[in-house]
Amino acid sequence: MRILAIDTALGACSACVLEAGATQPVAIEQVAMERGHAEALMPMIERVMGKVEGGFSSLDRVAVTIGPGSYTGLRVGISAARAIAFAAGIPAVGVSTLAATAAPLIGREGGRVIAAALDARHGQVWFQALNAQGKQLVSIRQVNHRDAARAIGAGPVSLVGSAALAVANEAWAIGLDAVVVDDARAPDVIWVARLGMIADPQSAPPRPLYLKEPETTPQDRARLPRR
Repeated sequence: MRILAIDTALGACSACVLEAGATQPVAIEQVAMERGHAEALMPMIERVMGKVEGGFSSLDRVAVTIGPGSYTGLRVGISAARAIAFAAGIPAVGVSTLAATAAPLIGREGGRVIAAALDARHGQVWFQALNAQGKQLVSIRQVNHRDAARAIGAGPVSLVGSAALAVANEAWAIGLDAVVVDDARAPDVIWVARLGMIADPQSAPPRPLYLKEPETTPQDRARLPRR
């Protein structure tokens, strides 16, 4: 299987092509950015696919991060993934941003809880906790730093994500054994690709996962009523 993975959910714009069983991607590009995903993504995908023999016709699947994340960023990535999959006649699948963030630790942190914590701003985090084998312990939710730490339970815990240190501070305050493994602002797109390969297109559609209302208001709500 050959998969194109896209991530525009958080603080990066990323695309890569990965072959099943390969440790390194066929082509990859990742650029840290808070804004400008809409302008950057399609040229990036074109550059990445230009390095892939067979181009878009060689793809078997497209994977994209579906959130939680930036409202606008999610729409940009998901729209691109759907369009590419439709044009190529292949499935598109959605990958949770939290799952992609936690995935590198699965099977490596024996006996420890693995918790992904992403900055949702205003003192909030998007949070999920798994056991060392990847089984969910705490479902995806938006909570404050303290409630995230308390949801971990007895620990010990290994934390990843842009809000890992903030949650770790609260965990230390209540006596938990907590370690910050990585505080990256966005997941590694290679892990988006790996999770996308094993996702079921029927149960993992490329549909945005919103944990709060978007901070933008649709334009048509501002229209004046007709007379």
